[in-house]
Order: sequence, then structure tokens, then C-alpha cells
Amino acid sequence: MPDRLLICGTRSFAAEVADLVSDIPAFELAGFVENLDRARCDEPFEGLPVHWVDDIAPLADTHVAVCALATTHRSRFTSQVEALGIRAATVVHPTARIAATATLAPGTIASAGVIVGAHTRVGAHALLNRGVLVGHHTEIGAHASVMPGANVAGNCRVADAAFIGMGAIMLDKLSVGAHSVVAAGSVVTRDVPPNVQVLGAPARVVKEGVEGR
Repeated sequence: MPDRLLICGTRSFAAEVADLVSDIPAFELAGFVENLDRARCDEPFEGLPVHWVDDIAPLADTHVAVCALATTHRSRFTSQVEALGIRAATVVHPTARIAATATLAPGTIASAGVIVGAHTRVGAHALLNRGVLVGHHTEIGAHASVMPGANVAGNCRVADAAFIGMGAIMLDKLSVGAHSVVAAGSVVTRDVPPNVQVLGAPARVVKEGVEGR
């Protein structure tokens, strides 16, 4: 029997994840979860019920959940849900290619067209959006977001809650520090320290004191 899945989030990206899930026989989409605006629970979303986060504890034995927020601050939501005993699901679209030696931690989303190379590790609740390429022996941290079309080369490290923007390129053997943001289309040619935003080709620091995106 398929796992009954709750999607945490009720905005446009949640609708996209619902579409991904419709292609995965291992899941039956059961509804959505909201944690900010209780009024959003008054109406269905994508034709399914919306549960207030504090009310889902009774579903812990029968449901799993995945967080459909692109922001790297989604740890606030995932920690709420985990505290209620709901297990995290790993959502991998059938068109994704995950190497047999790679590992995806619970809560990972690997969207359509994603490729993850050999001996790569992806942390809990990480997001690999449409068409993302991740090279061999690379580490993607927990709650990191790698956005559509980004290409992270081999032997790289993207730390916890870092954000790699759409179409960005990260050359091999480099690192992006925790909570840093690589702007869309940027080319990372040197290590990026924590808590900064980089932009351009080659990418240069344009902002400090950043806490993800």
C-alpha cells in the first residue's frame, strides 16, 4: 500500500510538489499542512484538506510528510512536524537518476530530471529542484536548496541551509558555507564562506550577514 503523504506548505511550490507526487506510486497524497495562517485551513488546496500543524499528531501512525517550502528557513516547519511524531518522507521523481552509492536523508525532494552522482550524500530536508545536477562525492547539507538547473560539480560541499540559485554553476572541489546564498546564474570558482551572498561570473561576495533565503 502507498504511504499517505502530507505536504507541508500551501503556496505555489506545494502545488508543484503535489504534481511530482502524482507520478510516484509509492505515495498517496492525503492533504496539506499549514503553520502560519490558520485561515488557509478553511478551504481545500488542490482539492485536498489543509490541516493546521498542531492538529496532525493523531496522524503520526498513518501518515508521512515532506516540506514543500523552497526557503532554507523551512527547518522551522520540519522541526514542528517532527516534534509531533510525523516521519519525514523522501520524494524522488521517477525521472531522477540517483546513483546506487548516493544517499538521500529523510525529507529530501529530488524533482524531475535531477541527477545525483556516485558516493554523494544529501542531508535531511534538502531540496534538489527541477533538473539539478549534483556530481560525485559531493555533500549537500540539511535544509539546503539547490534551485532549477543548477550544476554542482564533484567533490563539493554545500553546507546546511545554503541556497544555490537557479542555473548557478559550482566548480569541483569547492564549498559553500552554511546559510550562504549563490545568486541565480552565478559561477562559483572559489570557496564561499558562511553567511554571505555571492553574485556574478566569477561569483563575488556582495552581501554579508546573510541567513539563507
